[in-house]
Amino acid sequence: MIISAERIGQLERRHADLAAQMGNPDLAADKFVQLSKDYAELSPVVEAAGALRALREEAADLRGIPAGDEMYEMAQEELSAIEDKLPAAERALALKLLPRDRADAKPAMLEIRAGTGGDEAALFAGDLYRMYERYAVSQGWRVEAISMSAGEMGGFKEIIANVNGEGVFAKLKFESGVHRVQRVPATEQQGRIHTSAATVAVLPEAEEVDVQIEDKDLRIDIFRSSGPGGQSVNTTDSAVRIVHIPTGLMVQQQDEKSQHKNKAKAMKVLRSRLYDLERSKVDQARSADRKAMVGSGDRSERIRTYNFPQGRVTDHRINLTLHRLPEILEGPALDEMISALISEDEAARLAELG
Repeated sequence: MIISAERIGQLERRHADLAAQMGNPDLAADKFVQLSKDYAELSPVVEAAGALRALREEAADLRGIPAGDEMYEMAQEELSAIEDKLPAAERALALKLLPRDRADAKPAMLEIRAGTGGDEAALFAGDLYRMYERYAVSQGWRVEAISMSAGEMGGFKEIIANVNGEGVFAKLKFESGVHRVQRVPATEQQGRIHTSAATVAVLPEAEEVDVQIEDKDLRIDIFRSSGPGGQSVNTTDSAVRIVHIPTGLMVQQQDEKSQHKNKAKAMKVLRSRLYDLERSKVDQARSADRKAMVGSGDRSERIRTYNFPQGRVTDHRINLTLHRLPEILEGPALDEMISALISEDEAARLAELG
């Protein structure tokens, strides 16, 4: 993608104009906040544009040295080195110019549910949750379990967690989909390989300003908790079920002994699901070809297989196989898979821009 000098000039002028406006002593506080945000978003773009412009100007100067000049041969060597750098600099700027997903900087709701495979699926859901927990630690993020339903032999039938940190959704958003495992379960006497699955959903955590929820659109039921949760869990009406009537979305929370805490957690999950639902509608309207892209977000799509006998993990969307299954399940090595998915998505979006 070749970016013109005129386009670079426009970006730099816009950046300078924002700086000038921010320097106005009579500027209203709310206007200053908005200008600061726009300035901060444009700064990395201008930095990449400046680096590309500097390379182009240096190349032009070197091309201007005539063949008979004593510096000609050295200039040709330097020119060759600069021309090798130009494509990477142009790509770096093009990536900065791609439309930004404003949800990328948000925390995320991570939802993992056991699928086909019974007890083994619940165990696999637990393995996935621990993988994401360890990956989060390697990224400097914080993970807080919001609700969970344990499997009878371990793992989880369902677990919902909040992941906080820098760039959480940007890195985890491609994890949504069906994850499949092929291995010999601990309960298998004949040594046969079983196939089980778990579904992962990664939703950007929505703030109140992102989603407006009317009280009249909610039905809130209070009932007695059941299952693990402490001595008083079955003696108080603390569990909360919230139904969003217009969409039919339902969230249930009973892990806390406090009704108010359960309601707050349930509202946090509901808000994120509604935000994700709205984002999905916009995405589908924007691109009929979205399903063919890495970031389709279709949670019924089988995206990855974890094959224990062969020690490999395969992501079916980009046909990438890594023979590093133990390291990936340990967390940090998952970054290699995630980075490949991000690169593929960027390449697809660059191709769309022509």
